[in-house]
Amino acid sequence: MTRTILIGAPVDSGQRQPGCLMGPAAYRVAGLRPLLEGLGLAVADRGDLALPQVLPRRHCANGAVDQLPATVAWTGLIRDAVRDALRQGGIPIVLGGDHSLALGSVAGAAEDAAAQGRPLFLLWMDAHSDFHTPLSTTTGNLHGTPVAYAAGRPGFDAFGPFPTPIPAERICLFGIRSVDPAEHRALQDCAIGVNDMRVLDEQGITAPLGAFLDRVRAAQGKLHVSLDVDFLDPSIAPAVGTTVPGGATFREAHLACELIHETGLMTSLDLVELNPFLDDRGRTAKLMVDLVGSLMGRKVFDRPTRSFT
Repeated sequence: MTRTILIGAPVDSGQRQPGCLMGPAAYRVAGLRPLLEGLGLAVADRGDLALPQVLPRRHCANGAVDQLPATVAWTGLIRDAVRDALRQGGIPIVLGGDHSLALGSVAGAAEDAAAQGRPLFLLWMDAHSDFHTPLSTTTGNLHGTPVAYAAGRPGFDAFGPFPTPIPAERICLFGIRSVDPAEHRALQDCAIGVNDMRVLDEQGITAPLGAFLDRVRAAQGKLHVSLDVDFLDPSIAPAVGTTVPGGATFREAHLACELIHETGLMTSLDLVELNPFLDDRGRTAKLMVDLVGSLMGRKVFDRPTRSFT
């Protein structure tokens, strides 16, 4: 029986919009555990991680960087929790929390993959490329840096080196529609696959996602999926502080998740940037839980009809 391990990561230090720390509770209230158990999966809920009272002292040459000590501490906690869950043979599902939690979750997945001698692939389902470094960010919000950290870009001295940086060809940015100029220049200098919304409009979901998943399968790789609420169009998922119009529709998102499940390749998952304070009667939390159902094997014809109104 497949075992899923829920790890609450109430991270609110990667951005300045309060509320993401309530995300883990919202996923639980929206029925994540019963959904997984209804699919025949074993579920272990490890509860929420908590910051130590004394945070590490950290400094960055970029004075704009915000809440660095807290984010560094979260990174270590989440890295250890994800690595340990994978070593125990489970599929960790990290309940966020803002996207800076992926500084730790992807590092933990990379550490486990390296120990097994297998390549790690990263599927980044997000409106943003998150390819800033602590030195290049102008907002100072560290939720915009995890992909750069995973790719081994310099500037992350406060976090320590990323374990076995992920080569560009093993990273897929999916659903992108907001990229800062500095990120754009950096992405042009590497081979990371950028499937922005124009690509998805022109080619659909299946072709670009299928091509990436085929590479994971051919390499016998492990797959970390990082799913940001703002991958979705804000008309169906309003509970996020970084809304960008033109995101994935309900069916596009479910199709992507169904395709991922059918490969059997996903070994770890982030659910990030849910801000229940901005939600409409739990609408976004319920949709995200529903997408997890698709990622874990729930089919369209298994779903009861319901209204979001």
